[in-house]
Amino acid sequence: MPTATDTIVAIATAPGAGGVGVTRLSGPRSRVIAETICAHALTPRHAHYVRFQDEHGDTIDDGIALYFAAPASYTGEDVVELQAHGSPIVLQEIVARCCVLGARMARPGEFSERAFVNGKLDLAQAEAVADLIAASDARAARAARRALDGVFSQQVEALAAELLALRVHVEAAIDFADESIETLGGPILRERLAATGTALAALLAQAERGQKLRDGVHAVIVGPPNAGKSSLLNALAGSERAIVTDIAGTTRDLLRETIRLDGVELTLVDTAGLRSGGDVIEREGMRRAHAELARADLAIVVLDARDPASGRAAVAEAIAAVPQRLWLHNKADLLEAHLLETGPSVDGDGLLVSARTGAGLETLHARLRALSLGEGGDAGDGAFTARARHVEALRRAGSAVAAAEAELGHEALELAAEALRLGHDALGEVTGRIAPDDLLGHIFSAFCIGK
Repeated sequence: MPTATDTIVAIATAPGAGGVGVTRLSGPRSRVIAETICAHALTPRHAHYVRFQDEHGDTIDDGIALYFAAPASYTGEDVVELQAHGSPIVLQEIVARCCVLGARMARPGEFSERAFVNGKLDLAQAEAVADLIAASDARAARAARRALDGVFSQQVEALAAELLALRVHVEAAIDFADESIETLGGPILRERLAATGTALAALLAQAERGQKLRDGVHAVIVGPPNAGKSSLLNALAGSERAIVTDIAGTTRDLLRETIRLDGVELTLVDTAGLRSGGDVIEREGMRRAHAELARADLAIVVLDARDPASGRAAVAEAIAAVPQRLWLHNKADLLEAHLLETGPSVDGDGLLVSARTGAGLETLHARLRALSLGEGGDAGDGAFTARARHVEALRRAGSAVAAAEAELGHEALELAAEALRLGHDALGEVTGRIAPDDLLGHIFSAFCIGK
């Protein structure tokens, strides 16, 4: 963790040349160092046109100096931004001059880490800073901005406060062990606990969608040989990414392509066809397909619409552990006309498509969007980004609330109070009220150096 005596410096703009480059200082010596380089007194929140000077008084560059006095700054410390021309050489000279005058190079994410330590951001908001920087489209950027504004954190804190209040109620009842819980507000307590569990489940669903907005969805295209898996990948990608032939077993290795659906990044992985036998190379391809399925979020199962039962058993076994499945009956263009009258599905669970003609692909896109964001979910207003650790903490909090409800039903008040404590602590991990130093180090190490 940073100390109160450290002053840190880093280039805050992206690597490479640009019109403007920003060097950022944070810490108690920021103003003194900046005023020495600028040879100019700095007034808080005023833009000063200055010349940045080296140790001999020669001009490194000219530009703008901005001083933000503590605690009214991003980090909560004295912060100075020196805005020069965006030459990497010029910016490196300014950073080197700052280090000579007493600053040290910042670690990755150290500015945001200091903002967290100084109470300017909670941990979920600090993580949202990195998510906003990494956002690859407007929807993801808006979702990260909502998380940074505290939309997620506020809901977590409200639930944490309710769990704390419920725990206080239960622990107060422990002092009256001779009294029945029913005479100590038991019905109201159970009602509040049930409502909290419902609210936690709703927030978990939102966080799971937010995680998919941030991390994307890992979808594996799987099926028997020659069912049209590679053709489907090409159709979804909008380009000829995979080799397509009529020869079964053409695809031997994994092929990846990334597409975006309403702000969600979908990583598609084309795999070797699953069947018994095959040569040694094809068997290795099938082994890799099984390994890819072991970490998939979604299995897109492609079957030949003319004989969907063929190979179905082998595929069903391979995808047994995948959380979500989407069955496709491909090659609809080869079906006889009377079979097409059944509409968009075949055998009740297979979406009828043709990768060659594009038939059914619009419906497929809609299904993929729904599966990626959860049924009924979207990436519109109110969505926020979340991380895997947030989702895991919310799940533990939900399990703790369920356990508290069960223990309360048996009037095991001590166990109910302990379950509520565990739930409260789990929510505290989301915002960083309860966060070990190794977790903080892992989170902030993934940030840019200048942030």
